[in-house]
Amino acid sequence: MKLTQICQEINLPFSGEDIEITGLHTLSEATPSQISFFNDKKFLNTLADTKAGAVLIAEEYAELLPESTIALVTDEAYLKLALASKFFAHKIETKGGNPEMGEGCDIDKRVRFGKNVTLGDNVTVMAGVYVGDNVTIGSNTLIYPNVTIYHYSIIGTNCILHAGVVIGSDGYGFAHTKMGEHVKIYQNGNAVIEDDVEIGANTVVDRAVFGTTYIRKGSKLDNLIQIAHNCDVGEYSLMAGQSGMAGSTTTGRNLVMGGQSATAGHLHLGDFCTVAGKAGVTKSLQGGKTYAGFPAIDHKMWLKQQVKISLLSKKQKR
Repeated sequence: MKLTQICQEINLPFSGEDIEITGLHTLSEATPSQISFFNDKKFLNTLADTKAGAVLIAEEYAELLPESTIALVTDEAYLKLALASKFFAHKIETKGGNPEMGEGCDIDKRVRFGKNVTLGDNVTVMAGVYVGDNVTIGSNTLIYPNVTIYHYSIIGTNCILHAGVVIGSDGYGFAHTKMGEHVKIYQNGNAVIEDDVEIGANTVVDRAVFGTTYIRKGSKLDNLIQIAHNCDVGEYSLMAGQSGMAGSTTTGRNLVMGGQSATAGHLHLGDFCTVAGKAGVTKSLQGGKTYAGFPAIDHKMWLKQQVKISLLSKKQKR
């Protein structure tokens, strides 16, 4: 779309140079044909280096943008982004197609494929599965009944997706008006499941807002896990049932998360980090250590705290 057309549709005054816009992205990754946005001071140092064609931004920060970037001045940058995201969303259709298949595939007749689906060799897909448009599934992958794989998702080789798994569903993203109404941010990225990954029943991996949500090579996810948009789960990680990650959490390799543990968003957990069951991670954690409790702290420290709390309770009873 032309930038002038987008601005007109989202009710944003604009009279500068008109350019062709192909999509939306973050300040650090946007190209000259994309729109980005700025609404958080912690990303202030990325303004000068952005290559975005245009940026939705408050007037007080507009002068920090490069000369090559058009400032779209607004006091509701995030809301305007949400409104613009709809123009670049994948068109959802019920019309399907026949996949391009390798040798030795075993596909149940009750599987539904979208358009431009590609399957490797020896892929097995069981009854009730839906595979959306432009999905790629690698060789020797097994997909159990009633799995849903949304458009543009990529599944690697030697993967196992158990019953009820959902890959590439929309992340939980909304902007809010001044009156408290919630406006959907269309999730225009995708989800990638790398090789040798196993995902348990009824686990969900959301697609990214823009960019990609990753489950890296060799990771094993239990049943009933939630992976939010733009997360990046490192290689050979283990996650037990009912654990979860909020948006844009990233991890190093060999993460271990116990049952019902969870992280807040925009954090990083280092290599060989272990999070005990029911722990709540509220800040980034160093690798090579075990954490427990809420907020999650060093496991040995948490154990000492529990002993002191128990002793204090006994004294009060006396």
